[in-house]
Amino acid sequence: MKNLQEKYNLLQDYLKSLGSVAVAFSSGVDSTFLLKVAHDVLGDNAVAVTARSCSFPERELKEAEAFTAANGIKHLIVDSEELDIDGFSQNPVNRCYLCKHELFSKMQGIAEENGIKEVVEGSNMDDNGDYRPGLTAVQELGVKSPLRYAELSKDEIRQLSKELDLPTWEKQSFACLSSRFPYGETISPEKLKMVDEAEQLLLDLGFRQVRVRHHGTLARIEITEDQFGKILDGEIRNQINQRFKEIGFTYISLDLGGYRTGSMNETL
Repeated sequence: MKNLQEKYNLLQDYLKSLGSVAVAFSSGVDSTFLLKVAHDVLGDNAVAVTARSCSFPERELKEAEAFTAANGIKHLIVDSEELDIDGFSQNPVNRCYLCKHELFSKMQGIAEENGIKEVVEGSNMDDNGDYRPGLTAVQELGVKSPLRYAELSKDEIRQLSKELDLPTWEKQSFACLSSRFPYGETISPEKLKMVDEAEQLLLDLGFRQVRVRHHGTLARIEITEDQFGKILDGEIRNQINQRFKEIGFTYISLDLGGYRTGSMNETL
């Protein structure tokens, strides 16, 4: 079994072998780490590409712009509106496949226009254990997954990110806002805005890892179990209840199972 340094070396060698890369960059833990290592190894032959859409919060886009500017990395922003994809707004079980196929196809065109050989994305070994239809699009289009190639887990990526002094090493995990809806429930810009505003409130209140799942008029809040006491504090609870109702929710619930990735897949 490879140790962490061996995995890191393997990642560097693999990226170097690709020659030039366009990194799908969301400003999250994984893609920030991947972009940093790619730029360290390849210099200007590594560029960042970020998709702008209504399911990608403005705060994440600003963080992506700030990181690339601070590190002197060329940053390309592409408009990739998922709701314009045929069938996406009906939220089918292969929603993520539709999105990723469209995004990576656009990225391949951008890479070709800029003389970049490969498109790479930031899935890690932990993504192998959940329902991830987006990885089917990755495979079909020949997009490379360097972090999985190096067999890096999420915890290992956070550890290496800390050693590299990346600001994202302890950042909360994030997935696009479209993942907050039960399969089959129609997704709209208005509903995405509700989720975005509700999650932003929780982040502003100091909750570290949050999801607000949208079930019609009901909001199901997922936070880590160690923060259950905080959300049940009278003042904070009332503030959340009032603001969520202003946003458009009628009922507000706390999921006693706590935060977990892929909770919408539990119905599959």
